[in-house]
Amino acid sequence: MTTTLTIRRPDDWHVHLRDGALLKGVVPHTARQFARAIVMPNLNPPMVDVAGVAAYRDRILAALAQSAPDAKFTPLMTLYLTDGTDPDEVARGFAEGVFVAAKLYPAHATTGSAHGVTDIAKIYPVLERMAKIGMPLLVHGEVTDAHVDIFDREAVFIDRTMTRLVEDLPGLKIVFEHITTAEAAAFVESAGPNVAATITPQHLQINRNAMLVGGIRPHAYCLPVAKREHHRLALRKLATSGFSRVFLGTDTAPHARHLKEAACGCAGLFNAPFALESYVTVFDEEGALDRFEAFASLNGPAFYGMPVNEDTITLVREPVEVPSEYDCASTLIVPFHAGETLGWRFVG
Repeated sequence: MTTTLTIRRPDDWHVHLRDGALLKGVVPHTARQFARAIVMPNLNPPMVDVAGVAAYRDRILAALAQSAPDAKFTPLMTLYLTDGTDPDEVARGFAEGVFVAAKLYPAHATTGSAHGVTDIAKIYPVLERMAKIGMPLLVHGEVTDAHVDIFDREAVFIDRTMTRLVEDLPGLKIVFEHITTAEAAAFVESAGPNVAATITPQHLQINRNAMLVGGIRPHAYCLPVAKREHHRLALRKLATSGFSRVFLGTDTAPHARHLKEAACGCAGLFNAPFALESYVTVFDEEGALDRFEAFASLNGPAFYGMPVNEDTITLVREPVEVPSEYDCASTLIVPFHAGETLGWRFVG
């Protein structure tokens, strides 16, 4: 039985680091484990131009210098796409290294998406420019029609939007983010070399029962929501299969405890503190520890065209108890796996 696992230092290809005081409280948890992270732009107001994204990057680095000065961590920034995004602004920010990708939020699909794209046809000039310059598009893949059941919105998005997008722009690199369904897993596997996916630890660990059985469990509520068990199993199969176009993206999304435990609670799970322990548990249970490094550390850089990290991290097979809550700069946040004991420990 493997008791120690040493791999190249991973990257997190999907994080929400927030802003202000909360940013200072949560960024050390990501920086402790990961060398780089793709930072989402859905702040209030959203990061829609080069100047805004550059200023946000500076705030992240300043927060890191205060809260985790010894961390060797690089935030990889993204641009928030709107109906009015200028292709020249996108190309300029990418050429200058301000951001590495652009994020498509369908309007009103999730937290901070009110300014998102109302019709993907409106941003085709932007997407065509991105395909030309090799800039990845990161997609929150859900429709927002009121008549579509929330558990079906990802599958409908594939049929309505993703399939057409790949056909129309075969040269565009696309990351289908935080996939949650068997349909999404099958789509990514069959879509060709320019389509990849990230998978969160929660969608590998829980199904929708975690949110709905025994009462409403707000700390298991995220968007996209966890689905039926057969979807979870399909995601586990894909993640642990050795498939090269799927990689780690936590979608860690911290919210204050009182904002989760509310009449209209916020969507998002704070999984950063024990992200690697959660992921490696899945690979261990699936008998795929030998494939964990590719998922966590190699596949993402390969798809983004970046070098792998030179240093390593180690996980050991030891019990670790997840705290019931964290005080993040005076904001109380309940983490994913709160109160549970995991069987692996990150030791750095």
